[in-house]
Amino acid sequence: MAKEIQLAAKPRTDSGSANARRLRRSGMLPGNICDEKGKAQAVQVNTHEFFTMLHHHRGENLIVNLEVEGQGIRKVLMREVQRDAVRDDLQHVDFVEISMTRKMRVTIPVTFIGDAVGVTQGGGILEHVLRELEVECLPGDLVDSIPVDITNLALGGRLLVRDMQIPAQLTVLTAGDQPVAIVSVPKAEEVVAPEAAEAASTEPEVIKKKKEEEGEAAAEGDKKGAKKPDEKKGDEKKGEEKKPKK
Repeated sequence: MAKEIQLAAKPRTDSGSANARRLRRSGMLPGNICDEKGKAQAVQVNTHEFFTMLHHHRGENLIVNLEVEGQGIRKVLMREVQRDAVRDDLQHVDFVEISMTRKMRVTIPVTFIGDAVGVTQGGGILEHVLRELEVECLPGDLVDSIPVDITNLALGGRLLVRDMQIPAQLTVLTAGDQPVAIVSVPKAEEVVAPEAAEAASTEPEVIKKKKEEEGEAAAEGDKKGAKKPDEKKGDEKKGEEKKPKK
């Protein structure tokens, strides 16, 4: 069952990022309460008190008895907490007003229990595919998480939403054929046959040797085709002797 926490709040009339920064510097956290009709009211809560509440109640679905100054207690569900991306400081909080007699839709985290046999004995890899379920329930039936035992999940096996043991007070809205966890088979490393490896290693040497032989043959051909200087002079002399005398 969801925890109920008491927290004080004050209405705020100033809006805008500049006013929000001023509030945070003064130790107050800006926020909004959205009622059942979708109308939002701006409020502020003490940052230290809110941080202490989060520290002691780590569940995502927290029901808060928010005592708004001048308005009495409003039962709300903490919907979203915004933090600074760099410093992780609290920036803003959103609440949604609820009725304890009306069902609502929420998402609840899925947690694993045990170690899959396909991992411990089969050497498989566990994949946490679906980390939360969408459910419908009364606010008083909210739970912090939905545990699922994966001990018997074998190598190559998968656990679907419909295979989970869900508390009777929760109506699951997520599709039943959605995988929650999978133990996948590791990809086999590529094995190169010894013959192929030897061929691959000797091939470059064969190509290199062939190129060297071709280069030597070409050089030899150039030598045979080239004329020596004396032979060239002799040819010139012979040509002069053959010229007719005038």
